[in-house]
Amino acid sequence: MSNAQLGDDWSSLFANIDPTFLSFFGTSFALGLSVLGAAWGIFLTGSSLLGAAIKAPRIRSKNLISVIFCEALAIYGVIIAIISATKMDGKATYESFIQINTDKIYLTHFGGSFMWDPQIMNAAYAVFASGLTVGLANLFCGICVGVVGSSCAISDAQDPRMFVKMLIIEIFGSALGLFGIIVGIIISSNAKFEKTA
Repeated sequence: MSNAQLGDDWSSLFANIDPTFLSFFGTSFALGLSVLGAAWGIFLTGSSLLGAAIKAPRIRSKNLISVIFCEALAIYGVIIAIISATKMDGKATYESFIQINTDKIYLTHFGGSFMWDPQIMNAAYAVFASGLTVGLANLFCGICVGVVGSSCAISDAQDPRMFVKMLIIEIFGSALGLFGIIVGIIISSNAKFEKTA
């Protein structure tokens, strides 16, 4: 048995993490960071919108589109969290490590080596990576849309012709969150919590 399997190296810390733990972390990162990005964007946009609407009440309704763009980011996080949660299978994960027959417990090939099945670990890392990708993409997208939406509300209050120009910039900013969820779905598409045959 090598030193890495015994836990003597830092790399063994990541090689021997429980796959279900890693998958739950990926799911929570996707949902938590996406909601944080949406909330941050709504905070930035909403405060400027309400402040500018005191001077120019006409901007209240059409500038709510900035808040809708931010809210979509939380929905992206919920979508990838649902996809990730449906992929996880704790029973298959532990059956790849331990076999239980009537009254006896046997270690599988990987369990006897104190390792997780590579197929299971691949799936766990895929769910973790997709969750982290979507979460971070939506966090920074929320900040981007919030700052641009804030500027859009203030500039629209000063000059109504600026709304469409700022809205186009905001659409490009909100596309970043869409890119994140597309990449996250692609990363997690091959995650299968099944034992290696």
